[in-house]
Amino acid sequence: MSPQDQRLWATLIHIGGIFFSFVPALVGYLVLRDRGQFVRDHSATALNFQITMLIANVVAGILWVVVIGIFLSIAVWIVTIVFSIIAAVKANQGEPYVYPVAIKFVS
Repeated sequence: MSPQDQRLWATLIHIGGIFFSFVPALVGYLVLRDRGQFVRDHSATALNFQITMLIANVVAGILWVVVIGIFLSIAVWIVTIVFSIIAAVKANQGEPYVYPVAIKFVS
């Protein structure tokens, strides 16, 4: 895969995470990981971040009973949007990016 195509797919994987949670990152990781190191690194990073945000959303959902979950859900939503946009811009520029709040599940 050409470097330009790798940048495009990496960008789409990060943006897709805003709308479809971990699904674009998982599909991108499983399908595109053998197509180039750049897209593999970005899809793994996005998958780690989206799984971390999924766990945070589950915890927030449980904490809705105590009202603080509402604010935690809003915070997770904002963090997901902001960091996904930053990662997409970095991917489009051809630069590596590591989310600052992600547990490493896949590499």
